[in-house]
Amino acid sequence: MSTQTDRGIWITIGFIVLFMALVVGSFINRVQQPRIMPVSEMRANGLFLFDTPRDPGEFRLVDHHGKPFTEVELEGRWTLLFFGFTHCPDICPTTMSFLANLTEEFESTEVEDTRVVMVSVDPARDTTDVLASYVPYFHPEFLGVTGEFIDILNVARVFNSPFRKVTEPDGSYTVDHGTNVILINPKGDFHGFFRAPLDLAKVKVTYRSARYLWNH
Repeated sequence: MSTQTDRGIWITIGFIVLFMALVVGSFINRVQQPRIMPVSEMRANGLFLFDTPRDPGEFRLVDHHGKPFTEVELEGRWTLLFFGFTHCPDICPTTMSFLANLTEEFESTEVEDTRVVMVSVDPARDTTDVLASYVPYFHPEFLGVTGEFIDILNVARVFNSPFRKVTEPDGSYTVDHGTNVILINPKGDFHGFFRAPLDLAKVKVTYRSARYLWNH
C-alpha cells in the first residue's frame, strides 16, 4: 500500500472522527439545554399565560423596610407575587416555603432577576415590623408588602386575587384568599399565574419556558 493511500485513509478516518465528535457534542448540548414548553403545554402544567399581559396601573403600598412599593417596583425583573398573611395557618407558610425551595433551584441568572413578594391581605395585623420578622424567615431576599386596606383590595382585584375577612365563632378572624402565584414580567405587567397546587418540577420548567418565550 502506498504512502499516499495511507495518508488518504488517515484523512478519511480523521474526518469521520471529527464528524462523530460534532454529532456527540451537538447531542450533549441539546441534552443540557432547558426544555422549553409551548404555551399549551405550560397551561397543562399549571402556568396560565395571558395572550396580552395586563398593565396593573398605578398603586402605592409599602414594603417591610418601610419604603414605598409602587407599580414601578415591578419593573426591571421578573416578580413572583403571592397574596397572603402572617396569621395564615397553612396555605401561606406552605407557599412561602415552596417559593424558597424554588429559589434554591434557580440558576444564577434567575436568582439575579427574580423577586418574590408577599402582599398581605391582613394589613390590620401585618404591619411592616411584623412582615419584617415573617417574610425574610423563609428567604432573606423575599419582600413583604402591606398598606391601606382599600389599596390592597384594589391591587388584589387587578391581579385576580380576591380575599375576604371571615369571623370565627370565638370572635377572632381569619382571611380567605386566593392560592395562585402571580407572574409579573420585567415590564411590570401581569403576565399570568401559577395555579395551585404547586409542583416544584413543573413550576421550574414552566417558569423557564415563560422567560425563554419572553426573550425570544
